[in-house]
Amino acid sequence: MKDALFDTAADAGTEIDFHDILFKYTLDSFVRIGFGTELGALKQKEKLPFAIAFDAAQTQIAQRHIFPFWQTAELANRIFRPWRSTMDDYVKVVNNFAHEVVEQRRNDPDKEKRSDLLSRFMNTRDENGNILNDTQLRDIVLNFIIAGRDTTAQAISWTFYELARHPEIEEKLLAEVLDSINEDMTPNQLYEAIKEMKYAHAVFYEVLRHYPSVPVNQKYALTDDVWPDGTHIKAGDYVMWCPHAQGRLEAVWGADAKEFRPERWLIDGSLRKVSQGEWPAFHGGPRVCLGEFLRLTKSSDTGDAGDALPPSEAVPFYADSWAEHYVHEQPDSADEGRLAHVRGETRVVGEMRYRWKLAFA
Repeated sequence: MKDALFDTAADAGTEIDFHDILFKYTLDSFVRIGFGTELGALKQKEKLPFAIAFDAAQTQIAQRHIFPFWQTAELANRIFRPWRSTMDDYVKVVNNFAHEVVEQRRNDPDKEKRSDLLSRFMNTRDENGNILNDTQLRDIVLNFIIAGRDTTAQAISWTFYELARHPEIEEKLLAEVLDSINEDMTPNQLYEAIKEMKYAHAVFYEVLRHYPSVPVNQKYALTDDVWPDGTHIKAGDYVMWCPHAQGRLEAVWGADAKEFRPERWLIDGSLRKVSQGEWPAFHGGPRVCLGEFLRLTKSSDTGDAGDALPPSEAVPFYADSWAEHYVHEQPDSADEGRLAHVRGETRVVGEMRYRWKLAFA
């Protein structure tokens, strides 16, 4: 990636969109890891049709969550701007891509020798002993891409953003990389070396503390429950929490909670252990994010991608849930709202930090 993109751009003196490159990089990586397919997004100057449709569909889904009259708006676009692509067009492109990946694997003469994620699922049977159908396999393909590509690209982008703001941290990280990794390593040796890079992990954990890839999350209660603190949860309730606010709580992280300081994760040279409740960047419990270490590995593997970028505007922060509790520009006040109990269809419209307006609906 460095030779093909950054050296070429440097020689030509051209500007590059590093954020876009990272999305292409993670798309290529997760498609290759999950499905054994070479997509070649990084080799293309423009975005691939699949990536365009994938991003557009996600954007439109987010808009549907926050705009109550989306059906009317989309109908008006179909009537008065028929040349514009619609959600149906985006879904068709995305579905065709996923089905092509599955079909190629079915026709692969070496499919029995493969051990990637798709191959494992194609050999899996459901509770009734039936193999997964094409629709189920399509869902697996798309879920893996959306879970891996976006979150990792965002995390790496924020990592370079903070390294640009803190050159002293960049120097420490580079020193560890040069001391731990060399070009003669085998993939297994590289994997083991990355696991032992404590400062790199501390940097990445600190990035996710400040900029969690999923800044707001929620769960739907299937049955009645009572929490250890006595809070009653009824079936049908939504339980919502905000890692974005949790990562800034002075009660948990100290008076310097808003500072970017990777050293807070290191104790006598070892990584500090923090409960999943205090730092739920990868969720928690038995359904903790399956890609936790994979994402850490891919993020660390990007360390030689090029020089850090200059600081840029903060990225938008989206949410799509009902809420009764909302912390307005004061995440430190969220001690009672670390797990915000929400019920019914209460609507709250607020203004979050970074001047981005949210509508929980």
